[in-house]
Amino acid sequence: MTMSKASTSFGNQLDAFDRKALGKLSRTEERGIEQNVRRRKRNSFLLVVPLLAFLLVTFFAPIGSMLFRSLYSPTVQGLIPQTIQRLDDWDQASPPPAATLKTLAVELKDLALSHKEGELGSAVNQVMPGTASVFKMTGRRIRNADLAGMSDPQAAQWLTDANPDWGNVKLWQAIAEAGRVYTARNYMKAAGFDFVGGTFSQSNTASVYQVLYVKTLGIALSITVLCMLLGYPLAYYLAKAPSKTANALMILVLLPFWTSLLVRTTSWIALLQTDGVVNTVLMGLGLIDTPLNLLYTRFATVIAMTHILLPFMVLPLYSVMRGIDPSYMRAAISMGSPPMQAFFRVFFPLTLSGLGAGTLLVFIISIGYYITPALVGGSDGQMISNIIAFNIQSTSNWGLAAALGSILLAIILLLYWVYDRLVGAGNLKLG
Repeated sequence: MTMSKASTSFGNQLDAFDRKALGKLSRTEERGIEQNVRRRKRNSFLLVVPLLAFLLVTFFAPIGSMLFRSLYSPTVQGLIPQTIQRLDDWDQASPPPAATLKTLAVELKDLALSHKEGELGSAVNQVMPGTASVFKMTGRRIRNADLAGMSDPQAAQWLTDANPDWGNVKLWQAIAEAGRVYTARNYMKAAGFDFVGGTFSQSNTASVYQVLYVKTLGIALSITVLCMLLGYPLAYYLAKAPSKTANALMILVLLPFWTSLLVRTTSWIALLQTDGVVNTVLMGLGLIDTPLNLLYTRFATVIAMTHILLPFMVLPLYSVMRGIDPSYMRAAISMGSPPMQAFFRVFFPLTLSGLGAGTLLVFIISIGYYITPALVGGSDGQMISNIIAFNIQSTSNWGLAAALGSILLAIILLLYWVYDRLVGAGNLKLG
């Protein structure tokens, strides 16, 4: 009886002993206890509902939308549905029949009257670059054309006279491809395939996106290694220093968190520019004769991001190191082990959980960083996140941007899986 009340008072699930004890209670008392347990479970669930709703709206919904948009492309189908329906039966080897050209001409005129021919041209241009001008040029001429009174051959001839590119089979292949509502062409393009001759084939040159993914991983790895080399001894010193000194130094570590990211990034512009602090000091010391080209390079991206992300390495390391009992090291040394050997055989293995947490944090954050590479990286220090932003802001190619983001997400999940297999995600300690 006492045990049952104790368990229900804490909202725990009744164990076998409690259930046995319940056998001595009346049915009314048992129902009361079970209702109390259910009420506590319901209240506990309601407490986490805001968190679940927040994650659903701000995390899972955007990722789901990104994955969906990488495969969903309804623009062309929505603008010229009858033309796409006719192209479904087209052999894609010879020019489409005259009836298909007239159907496109009629739908293109309707779009031109509502000034939407550019939207259609942009959608087809994403499949076959250089075709947007064909739609815009034809759209300007077709607004005043009397297509209703023309036969199919006359309308087809009018269209090809308006722009000879309408007789190009490749243009129609691109329209047919762009008309697919569900397609993997964004992933094909991100993987280095070009749309040629009605199908996607491997590009003769290395895909710019593949190069950017490799460069992004290289930059993220460089930043992670630098943070490890700088953060580990710093965290070790903080962990071994007296509390007063450690607290004072910890403020310096946390100081970047209290400063705007934009301010921290622009401060590196002042440091690394041609007449900046670094070049001025080096030239003043006589180490260089002409200013070094430091800004707008990959070097600038790595240095600035290492400075920004260093606290993410130091904090988990410091937390783990502070929890290690100093008697372990004293015991190893007292038993004859040299200090360095005792460090690497006793202390260092105990810090691997914090080192793994810091490494994972820094690498995952740096691989998707945007602001710092955009401001100090230039063309050499650009990362894949900058290209994703370019496709959204400049070309409005949301499908390709979503595909690139999805691939980046897949790479991160793959690396996390590898880390879990090699080290074990359960060994991570953030504090």
